[in-house]
Amino acid sequence: MNDKIRIGIVGHGNLGRGVEASITQNPDMKLVGIFTRRNPVDIKPLTAGVSVHALADVANFRKDIDVMILCGGSKSDLPEQGPALAALFNTVDSFDTHAKIPEYFDAVDKAARSGGYTAMIAMGWDPGLFSINRLYGEAVLPKGDTYSFWGYGVSQGHSDAIRRVPGVKNAVQYTVPLEKAMELARSGSRPKLTTREKHLRDCYVVLAEGADAAAVTQAIVTMPDYFVDYDTKVTFISEDELKSKHSAMPHGGFVIRSGVTGQGTAQTLEFRLALGSNPEFTASTLVAYARAAIRMNRKGDTGAKTAFDVAPGLLSPKGAAELRKELL
Repeated sequence: MNDKIRIGIVGHGNLGRGVEASITQNPDMKLVGIFTRRNPVDIKPLTAGVSVHALADVANFRKDIDVMILCGGSKSDLPEQGPALAALFNTVDSFDTHAKIPEYFDAVDKAARSGGYTAMIAMGWDPGLFSINRLYGEAVLPKGDTYSFWGYGVSQGHSDAIRRVPGVKNAVQYTVPLEKAMELARSGSRPKLTTREKHLRDCYVVLAEGADAAAVTQAIVTMPDYFVDYDTKVTFISEDELKSKHSAMPHGGFVIRSGVTGQGTAQTLEFRLALGSNPEFTASTLVAYARAAIRMNRKGDTGAKTAFDVAPGLLSPKGAAELRKELL
């Protein structure tokens, strides 16, 4: 296929490898290169012939890449990399610290507009697909309440945040929705549920040698934006146990909108995801939005964008007439 969308990947962890795998399922795209802060020779691409480069050299590839997909973590990587790379490339990222999205948007928007690029931020399933369904629910059922539940599954962002705590060698965090809260949300009674009443955060942590378990626990449970508003359980285990029992990365969740129409007719809207691999699904979402990013940029629509700003048809490799015929 001619004129394939040329993709670059920044970072080659679980998410980056997922993006690489997803590109192979999209015949209108090709992977140009992988960029890393690690030694490039230590990265083993899944795709034959793909080159790996130092992230420090990324500016040399501005003419070779249509969209750069950023696969770093939201706590430390993306706040720095997002604006810096949006000034050089069209970008897509999965920034997922909900409380900081407005300030992150502003920083990336300024950088992207300065270079005439389009930057898709906070694209994934939440924020991302869940965000769209929250919007649909509020728009269609203006008199109602929205409930978002995540899990049972591994949160990449929260796991990454724990791994950056001093004294932590490795960690995995499971988000656990509370069944009672979900039943109430679906009941139509429109309960007022606090953050703590909806989820439990279950953390499995491998301590670094000589680390203070009590200090690590305190740092985790009091972490702003991640754990302080939840009941959080911290369990210390060995590296071997983490690898043998916690290497899979399932996830999923629900968006529920409960409301009324007319003279009080009860209505419920629900969107569900059940994911065998959180990073692979998130990666596939990023790849779809990469297609939208280059299409919007070619039409002169620059700056930062969220899922609310992207027409659904732009995500599909199919043309508008084909979509109308097959999916409408």
